[in-house]
Amino acid sequence: MIIYLKKFGTNLISRPSGKEAYLALQPLIKDIKDKENLIIDFKEVLVLTPSWADEFITPLQSTFKKRLDLKNTGNPSVKATLETLKKSKAAT
Repeated sequence: MIIYLKKFGTNLISRPSGKEAYLALQPLIKDIKDKENLIIDFKEVLVLTPSWADEFITPLQSTFKKRLDLKNTGNPSVKATLETLKKSKAAT
């Protein structure tokens, strides 16, 4: 399954909106098969903050582990945020 983050907006900036997006996604991902990957596509996302990503991506990483793929992550804001999440996860 592919989730295009642009459907949540191009500026993904607050913890509450990240949580809201994650909750809105739940009905779609509850039927994903055990061996199916979840692809998060960042195409057209202009701004991604660590707080939004922590609320949205972190729980998906916890659930899907190696079945979570991140696509179109070349935007500097997206790159920096994903690096921040990775460092934060490594510190815990």
